[in-house]
Amino acid sequence: MTNDSRPGMDIPETAQLPYRPCVGIVLINPDGRIFTARRSDTPEAWQMPQGGIDPGEAVDAAAFRELHEETGVSNARILDRMPEWVTYDLPEHLIGKVWGGRYRGQKQMWVAMAHDGDDRDIDLAHHAPEFDAWRWSTPEMVLADIVPFKRGVYSRILDQFSPYFVQR
Repeated sequence: MTNDSRPGMDIPETAQLPYRPCVGIVLINPDGRIFTARRSDTPEAWQMPQGGIDPGEAVDAAAFRELHEETGVSNARILDRMPEWVTYDLPEHLIGKVWGGRYRGQKQMWVAMAHDGDDRDIDLAHHAPEFDAWRWSTPEMVLADIVPFKRGVYSRILDQFSPYFVQR
């Protein structure tokens, strides 16, 4: 069977690609709001910080590294972790175009972190910027603003960490 969006790539080949190991961070401010940032390469998409786990790197170390690289924040602490890894598959039109075509999607471990500083700590240009704007969001805003193929994963994450959010 051939996949129409990628001539010559059959579905079994795509299914055999591995998932990219990744950490995701739900950064929560003292008001119970969630940090989200707008992707500079996809302006209609807002997401929480996340990124690859380096070979041999512990999940917690990756979470602190990615948080600092993407937001400039280093004044945070881990509150909780997902009880299991979550996965998502890329849409077919993105397979082969991101991550060097080596992965079918991501296998993520999500952590909830408290932001113990203030908004002045946030610096999107601190490292190689992936984002061009940020805000503190409600869970509803997070789900409304994430790209559709990640919405199911984000729903699970937000359900897991809901005791940490202010429900208004």
